[in-house]
Amino acid sequence: MANDVTLATWRWAVRIAASLLLFLSAWIVVPAPTMALLALGVGVPELSPVLLVVTLVAGVIAWRTGATGALVLCAIAATLFAVPIAQYPRGAPLSVRCLLLGVPAPDSRVTRGVQFAAPQGVPLTVDIYQPRATGRVPTVVQIYGGAWQRGVPGDDEVFARHVASQGYVVFAIDYRHAPTWKWPAQQEDVRAALEWIRAHAPEYEADPSKLAIVGRSAGAQLAMVTALQDRAVSAVVSYYGPVNLARGWREPPRPDPIGSRGVLEAYVGGTPDQVPDRYREASPITYVSATAPRSLLIYGARDHVVQARFGRELHEALLAAGARSELVVLPWAEHAFDIVTGGLGGQLSLFHTERFLADVFR
Repeated sequence: MANDVTLATWRWAVRIAASLLLFLSAWIVVPAPTMALLALGVGVPELSPVLLVVTLVAGVIAWRTGATGALVLCAIAATLFAVPIAQYPRGAPLSVRCLLLGVPAPDSRVTRGVQFAAPQGVPLTVDIYQPRATGRVPTVVQIYGGAWQRGVPGDDEVFARHVASQGYVVFAIDYRHAPTWKWPAQQEDVRAALEWIRAHAPEYEADPSKLAIVGRSAGAQLAMVTALQDRAVSAVVSYYGPVNLARGWREPPRPDPIGSRGVLEAYVGGTPDQVPDRYREASPITYVSATAPRSLLIYGARDHVVQARFGRELHEALLAAGARSELVVLPWAEHAFDIVTGGLGGQLSLFHTERFLADVFR
């Protein structure tokens, strides 16, 4: 009798687990319609190898306990969890330790909260990450994302520490936020940060003549617009950055979990029909030329915030102009995939960024 009760308990437990795993696996193929569900659309594909192992274990338990229905659910979930793994490039590095624990944040010298400007009385600061070893090294400027409305220089600290450990000084900068501050206030802040960095670089053992800008999402738009107009910038890395803001407004993703039109209007100050010049001036595609710095563009093919086709458009325009550009599209990835630092996209994008910067500054 006791054995029957125990078996029944295991069956119910594995049915619940299998149902939950199937629910999670669905977000590998189903686009997230809301911000609340976008976290699943981002995180599940990135952690799919771990979830696949959990599903296989649940499948074994379902088979051993005779829970046929749960076994079927596990089989479907396992198939979906295997999709991103099958799409991962053969030969690219993949650390199991990072999948389980995240990318480690190496020890570095960190100076926080250094003020570089105070436009209209708004204090703007920079966090500075230096390698443990001393000596003059190239400069990397990091610009956070957040729909131009939120974020702090301390965002993406693991990335900054890791890059610093590779022999760079990373300046993670701040900028004023929409909707209180609209374009071009943010670009003015980035330019002020670059001016301060170039003036103070020797204090932090940074070489301002070797300078790359790395931005994510909204920060990538600012990085690209600034880099494409500043011939002293050596390279720029755009993680899923907006490219053509007017087209982004007119052709929003479907579904559109963040409400792209509202975000753009809050940033630019109206619709493309109301302020067309601002949309043109804020679009990186406007400034493409043969003198553009070397560019690395990284997008997720399943991005429902900034569609990957815009990254491809910018890449092709740069090549057509005679500039050097690299495009990396991750087939399984949603927007902000690298927030899971040890996930598939987090590891692969970090690998490409490391290799790119090393080649630029060799």
